[in-house]
Amino acid sequence: MTHPEEGGSAAAAGPSVCYRHPDRPSFVRCQRCGRTICGECQTPAAVGVHCPECTAAARASAPRTASPIARAFRRGSSTPVVTYSIIGLTLAVYVLQLISGGVVTTALGYAPVLTLDQPWRMLTTALVHSPGSIFHLLFNMYALFVLGPLVESFIGRARLLAVYILSALGGSVAVLYLAPTSFVIGASGAIFGLFGAVFVVQRRLGGSSIQFIVLIGLNLALGFIVPNVSWQAHVGGLAIGALLAFIMVRTRRPAQQRQQIGLIAAVGVLLIVMTVLRFVLL
Repeated sequence: MTHPEEGGSAAAAGPSVCYRHPDRPSFVRCQRCGRTICGECQTPAAVGVHCPECTAAARASAPRTASPIARAFRRGSSTPVVTYSIIGLTLAVYVLQLISGGVVTTALGYAPVLTLDQPWRMLTTALVHSPGSIFHLLFNMYALFVLGPLVESFIGRARLLAVYILSALGGSVAVLYLAPTSFVIGASGAIFGLFGAVFVVQRRLGGSSIQFIVLIGLNLALGFIVPNVSWQAHVGGLAIGALLAFIMVRTRRPAQQRQQIGLIAAVGVLLIVMTVLRFVLL
């Protein structure tokens, strides 16, 4: 004879078949909703098992884990994403140079005579390198790989990008004035801008700069000794990089942020004005 309380417990337990497959007997319940589920419908959980609906609901409500790339771009990340992005873009352009048979090199390199018609070349020249010598590319990208993360950690991502772009432009302006008949390619102007920025920041922090001065001097000297090297771009990029870093270290307090942005923009305007004046004064 069945006692009344036992009968009540059995009734409360619900059907002993899977709620999704009525032909399959089961005594296993979903830990969240209590429905009976067969082996096919069970998803192991931290405690017990879950039915398909509860599993889907749990996944939908769970916070999504950002990809490593997304985490790298988050504010506060120590990953030098601007440096790595510039390196990646430059390498991609170099591949295009090799497979285009010189078309990309010709289209992006800087010739001062084309400044008025195609002014963007003053910046795109930093993306192309000599297709006949991979060492040109490797030297610049290695220097960027070493200096870029250092500068990016000192001044931040946006400021590093500003230093790199404006130093490249400064190098092209120097070529415009000092070598107006040349055709130049390479990121050397931007790289020397990073040299100048590191030197200024290092001096500001009170570090010894003798070895770094020697390094800069040797690299500048190579531009005068090695043929087909644009020392003009090196000098122009170095001067602009140092100037920008000087502005940044002098206006680094939060209250001076607008002043800093204005001065950095003023450097860019100055370079544009110098470019225009070169043709006006001819």
